Amino acid sequence: MTAVLPDGLRLRRAHPQDLDDVMWLEHVSFPTDAWSASQMSGELHSPHGYYVVVETTGEGAAPTVVGYAGLSSLPGNPVADVQTIAVAADQRGKGLGRVLFTELLDEARRRGVHEVFLEVRADNPVAQTMYTGFGFEHIATRPRYYQPDGVDAWVMRAELGADAEPGPRRGPGPIGQEALDDRG
Repeated sequence: MTAVLPDGLRLRRAHPQDLDDVMWLEHVSFPTDAWSASQMSGELHSPHGYYVVVETTGEGAAPTVVGYAGLSSLPGNPVADVQTIAVAADQRGKGLGRVLFTELLDEARRRGVHEVFLEVRADNPVAQTMYTGFGFEHIATRPRYYQPDGVDAWVMRAELGADAEPGPRRGPGPIGQEALDDRG
């Protein structure tokens, strides 16, 4: 399973200037339990976080953020947490979630992480299926975790390393090095 971006889209590191676009997508993706702008801003500014966006690259039009994802890990810690991932409704089913998730796992590997955790809504079988396809296992349930609607969270976990590498190893290329469009 290879994660490849469709033509007309690019993956890049998120910047604090992306906050408004990310928050728009956050609110349409998670209408009942969206993060606040201050929470997301803190994530985008955190030295422990790694956030990426997928944006359109159409000629003559300003780029539009159509997906984002974030990872958090402390330096030297062998554990990381997937903080969030979202794809615009009109872009779903094209593999963008896999591209974003692959990049987070690749960054975790670059940071020397051996174990990755995430939480996913119990009523989101599409995301659960994607995560299990990457080797994640449902290890616990947090009752009524997502508020205000009281939906349970599945806690999922995967090991990274030579003997246990979840999902597609490589995505669209090394982001954060020469392939990254840093745009200052």
